Amino acid sequence: MNELYIVLGPTAVGKSDWGVELAEKFSCPIINCDSRQIYKEMRIGTAVPSDELLSRVRHYMIGTHSVAEHYTAGRYEIEANALAEELFKSYDRLVMVGGSGFYIDAFCNGLDDFPPADQELRKRLSERLAAEGVAELRNELKLLDPVSYRTIDTANGQRVVRALEVCIMTGRPFSSFKTSPEKKRPFAIRKIGLMRDRQSLYDRIDRRVLQMIDAGLVDEVRSLLPYREFPALKTVGYREIFDYLDGVHTLERAVELIQRNTRHYAKRQISYWGRDKSIEWKTLEG
Repeated sequence: MNELYIVLGPTAVGKSDWGVELAEKFSCPIINCDSRQIYKEMRIGTAVPSDELLSRVRHYMIGTHSVAEHYTAGRYEIEANALAEELFKSYDRLVMVGGSGFYIDAFCNGLDDFPPADQELRKRLSERLAAEGVAELRNELKLLDPVSYRTIDTANGQRVVRALEVCIMTGRPFSSFKTSPEKKRPFAIRKIGLMRDRQSLYDRIDRRVLQMIDAGLVDEVRSLLPYREFPALKTVGYREIFDYLDGVHTLERAVELIQRNTRHYAKRQISYWGRDKSIEWKTLEG
């Protein structure tokens, strides 16, 4: 049976380098499973693999969509599985690399069909988000769906709104739509989780944020100002620079907030995968 190896782990742990080395060992391409690296306008702030890494191994699903598109985990499930099926005609093994737990789950197990959006309810929740801030909605989500509260990026107001919308519409927790019976895939899946000791990981996160700034993150975010309300840009690294460009705080403070919020995001990623007993964990040094 064909095999697909998924290299996962918290942000900045070193998945891109490790994945390329594994793909070179297997002489196969890599399928990206990062929910933000899919967007062609978001290269610096999403830590797209370097040109050197991209030149060593063919990568798929990087920079293939626009931030102006509506893109979901369900759509990723369809597109990535179709791609894997096509690539397995030429390769016995494939490598997937990513840190987006929801997208990985969608690819591996499939998702229940989420109910269509209730535009009126979403409008009301979005208005509350703008007026009250994310904290109030987050507290409501904690009451209605503590699992989602612990696992989604609750600093991302749009994700909180969507989770609350589903809870209110259906009377079911948003998280319950992620626990449908697993779909059978026509290939074997192995998950390899990469980890480092906490201080080492946090140091890597802090350094990478500084490297993003040096690489031109501010200019990248400035070029995306016309799109700032699109869901793709409600993410760490972009929100904070938008606030800097608005004069909310200094660039130095924006960098500190990106570092802090990225560390929090890494903790949530680790928590998310803690429930998955199929992951083979490897601790990296340095």
